[in-house]
Parts: sequence; C-alpha cells; structure tokens
Amino acid sequence: MKLKSFFANTIEEAIRLARHELGPDAVLVNSKSTGVEARHLGSYEVVVCGEIQEAGSKDLRYGSERGGENGPERGRAGSRSSTAALPVDKLSQDVSELKHRMEKLALILARSGKGMASVAFDPDLSRAFTMLADAELDTELAYDVIGKLTSPIPENALRAQLAQLVNVDSELGSRGAPCRVVALVGPPGAGKTSALVKLAVQYGLTSRKRVQILTTDTYRIGAAEELRSYAAILGISCQVLETPEALAQALGECQQLGDCQQKGESRQKNLILIDTPGLCRSEMEASEGLARLLATHAGIDTHLVLPASMRSADLRRVSEQYSVFQPSKLLFTRLDETETFGPILACSVRMGKPVSFFSRGQRIPEDLEPATLDLMLDLILGAPAAGESRFEVVAA
Repeated sequence: MKLKSFFANTIEEAIRLARHELGPDAVLVNSKSTGVEARHLGSYEVVVCGEIQEAGSKDLRYGSERGGENGPERGRAGSRSSTAALPVDKLSQDVSELKHRMEKLALILARSGKGMASVAFDPDLSRAFTMLADAELDTELAYDVIGKLTSPIPENALRAQLAQLVNVDSELGSRGAPCRVVALVGPPGAGKTSALVKLAVQYGLTSRKRVQILTTDTYRIGAAEELRSYAAILGISCQVLETPEALAQALGECQQLGDCQQKGESRQKNLILIDTPGLCRSEMEASEGLARLLATHAGIDTHLVLPASMRSADLRRVSEQYSVFQPSKLLFTRLDETETFGPILACSVRMGKPVSFFSRGQRIPEDLEPATLDLMLDLILGAPAAGESRFEVVAA
C-alpha cells in the first residue's frame, strides 16, 4: 500500500486520475487546496491510498515515483514530473504531513472500510464531497456526512444531512431571568466591542430595555474610552471595572436591583453586556480570575467571539485556548472577509456549542443577525436560486 497525491484543477479530475492508475479499490485519504508552491500543478491535491501496479515504474503522464517503495507519490495530468516541479525545501514539510496523514488513515479505514472507495469514485457522491471540500469543511466531518448518503442522491438530501450537524441558539442570557447577562470573550481584534454595541442596540434599545455595559478591557489603549463614547451616543450607562472582584461586585449590585424591580422599583437593567480584553496565549494566565468568574457565576451567558475569516487550524487553537471561560455559545464576525464557511460548522461541532450570531460588517446595528439553520446551510452550500433544488443530482 502506498499514499499518492494527485493534482488537478478539480477534485473530481484528481479522483479520475487516481482511479485510472490505482484501480477501484483505492481509498481517498484527504483532499485540500494546493499550496502556493505547487499551485502550478493544479488547484487541488487529493491523497489516495492504494496498490501501485508496478513498483518502481515511472509514468510521466500521471506522475513519477518518489520516496522508495513505501514512500508517498504525487501525480497530475500533464507531462511534468511532480518531483522536479516541487522545490527541495518543501520535502521536509511533506514528510511531516505524511506522518499526520498516516495517523488519520487508520481511523478513516476503520470507520468506513470499502465504503470510502464508493465516495471517491461515484459521480454523485464525489460531487457532494467537492461541495463540502470547497466550503473547507473538515475532511473527517465531510466523510461522516457523505458516508450517510446513497447514490443517486435525492433532492435536498445533502442539505438535510448537513442540517443534523447545525446547532444554533440566539437566546441572550438565562431564559426567564429578570436581568439577562451576556459576556463576550475572544482573541484580540475579533470584533467583540463592535458586536457588543450591535447587541446593545438591536436587543436593548430597540426593544426599550434598560441596558448596562460593563467592561474589563483595561489592556488595550483607548478601549474603555471607545466604549464610553459609543455608550454616550446611545444614551446608556458604561462602567469600567479593573478587576474580577469589581466585576463580581457590580453584578451583585445588579442582582439586588433585580430584586427591587420585583417589588415595583424601576432601576433594574434588563440587559447587561460585559466586554472583556482580547488576550494572547501568553496573557491567559493573567485572566484566570476573570475566566473563573465568568465560568462559575450563575446566569452569565458567555459567547466566544471568533472571526469567520480565521483558518480552521487557528479556530481550533483559539477555541481550545478560551475553553477556560467555558463559553456557552459561539459568535462569528467578519463574514464579509471570507467565502468559505465550513470551518464555522466544524468549530461548532467540535466544541459542542451552538452558534448565536453572525456579524458581517461595521454598520451598527444592521450588520448583526441571529444564526439560523437556513442561514448556516446557505453559507456552506450556497443559497439556491428561485425554483432550483438545493442539491442537483448528477447522473452516474
């Protein structure tokens, strides 16, 4: 058995090359967009595991052997050898990637067995897989979705299968509580402050609710002043708190006001929004007190704010970093800066957290909308035109 990469301008074309050379029993291991160094070989790289018919043979049409009997191979349609085309300094990177692929191979084979070959070489299933790959959905998650479909694919079947993974919840705070408390956490530059102001307008002022803003962002120069300026324009209160203890005290006072409202007084804040500093990995230890407060204080609805334009690997890293805050929901910003939304769904599935809101621009409050099932599916699969099905079946 060998791993071999095939390059082509579409995943389907690369799969056809693999089937021609390795036969119908070959197993699709991975697919991804080609890096800059190898872009001239094709837009996509598909890694296939299978038996090479003639060990040591070279075929310039479909690629040349590289790395010995058990080494990986790369091939593409064309007359150039991929070994000569790839720079030498990329070989070490390929070796490290190969180890990761081999570790995933055992899991993939155990999970799907011979069924993976049908995904690779069936026109309907491969087209559906290409749609998910183009959206940059995690490969293993895409396998799980496609593996539950059969060819020919019924109308809307892909959308219906993907819908089972979608988890959305735009409810703010604890349901039934007299005062809704929402905290936004996330990395620097994620857009927390902008999202907080949009929430204050859409779900506070327009609903004639009393809004209170609390901020603990004393790290970034001018952050508190910026938020105070927004609050002054909107005519709402903004309080700067320098320590977790001060935040706990402020929340306690708000709770007392809530008890007063139940007795007929009107000072109660209906919506409290907490802004927090964007912290790098090296600064996370300094936030232990804040993280502990947000994770353990009853009634705080913590949303992890992440840029939708962030790479899938970075989303994984940052979400793990901020897990100490025990966020209950995910809020994605910068939707206008990307065209692939598979990593959003993958992050939600991996963390087991619902998506609450999407922000796609700087306009306040227009560029914030609650996450819905249809919106999430439209982002990943594309919104169908009027009168068209959401997944057109391709004849075998």
